[in-house]
Amino acid sequence: MKIQFSFVLVILLMLVSCNEDYVPKPKAYLRLDYPEVTYKAQKFSEMPVAFEMSSLVDGVLVKPLPSTTESYGANLDYKSLKATLFLTYKAIEGDDKNLNDFLRDAQKLTLEHTKKADEIPKYPFENPERKVYGMLSEVKGNAASPAQFYVTDSVNHFLTGSLYFKAKPNYDSILPAANYLIKDIKRIMETVEWE
Repeated sequence: MKIQFSFVLVILLMLVSCNEDYVPKPKAYLRLDYPEVTYKAQKFSEMPVAFEMSSLVDGVLVKPLPSTTESYGANLDYKSLKATLFLTYKAIEGDDKNLNDFLRDAQKLTLEHTKKADEIPKYPFENPERKVYGMLSEVKGNAASPAQFYVTDSVNHFLTGSLYFKAKPNYDSILPAANYLIKDIKRIMETVEWE
């Protein structure tokens, strides 16, 4: 009798407790609204290169760098996105050895991220009218820099850049901001003019 009573009690409790249908929550994504960007031509008195720069850039620091050829570093700060685009300009001086060294260094920087990267798609860039040739590399994964690029005229000028965030690399978290800033990098590559 105790077993039957216990069995009936369990059945009754199950029927009474199941009065609501639970539905799993739908997938949700973080919504990030970035401001509309405008671009303005930027010339540097220190570097013989000009390009269109985003209105989101809060500060620009340009300084000479020690090197075998004329070299400058420029930091484009995106304070609202906690990111910096580090640019390095180097004069090739018509020397094939300099060009090869600069190309090797730029590609080596990208390859250093292969330890943490899931994938590194590369996008060649050519603009024969402006004499600008280069490569954009997107580093997908928890790497320190989600994007690097270089552009050159192959004779006199070489410009390279790397995007870094002021946060621990977490690909899913920085992906929207990285994609947003990669558009700025593409704009720089498309509008580069050598002086």
